[in-house]
Amino acid sequence: MDFLLNELYNLILGIINSSTIYGPLFACLLIFLESILPVLPLFVFITIVIIAYGYGFGFLVSYTLTCLGCLFSFFLCRTFFRKFFIKHLRKYHGLDKAMKKIDKLHFSSLVLLIAIPFTPAFLINIASSLSNMTYKKFILAILIGKVSLVFFWGFIGTSLLESLKNPKIIIVIMIMLLIAYAFSKLINKKLNIE
Repeated sequence: MDFLLNELYNLILGIINSSTIYGPLFACLLIFLESILPVLPLFVFITIVIIAYGYGFGFLVSYTLTCLGCLFSFFLCRTFFRKFFIKHLRKYHGLDKAMKKIDKLHFSSLVLLIAIPFTPAFLINIASSLSNMTYKKFILAILIGKVSLVFFWGFIGTSLLESLKNPKIIIVIMIMLLIAYAFSKLINKKLNIE
């Protein structure tokens, strides 16, 4: 698995570095598509973009496109699939129960769920779009939660197991998650999202 990820990393970094105009567009497209297609490894793309374009600009590009991809996925599913879901699938007791839990999910919990690096964005986008969650709640949760997610993948790099052996990195990640949670509580209170 590590070998495959390194090969994928080297291939994509080679494409980005060899292309003057198409490299940045390719990297941007991959980050955007990851929120729609769950098979793509987001952490590889974010790491590559940050290595290729530096911490500041690379972070900004990765964050912006990850958020846009999640919002696009949410709006696409809500627009085209929600009526079908409600009409045909929600009658199943298990799915209906799961949707009610998502509807009742607190804003801070949603932000924390989005901020955790191992949570599949695709699943959150689809589940949120099929539920009765408001646009405002989803958009703000994405904007807050994705900061720590992009920070995690961008600064940890592709060698996750090596990074997790360092306790300082784990502490920084925990602090980022706590900041995202506290910030979401503040935003919820100020904007009265729930």
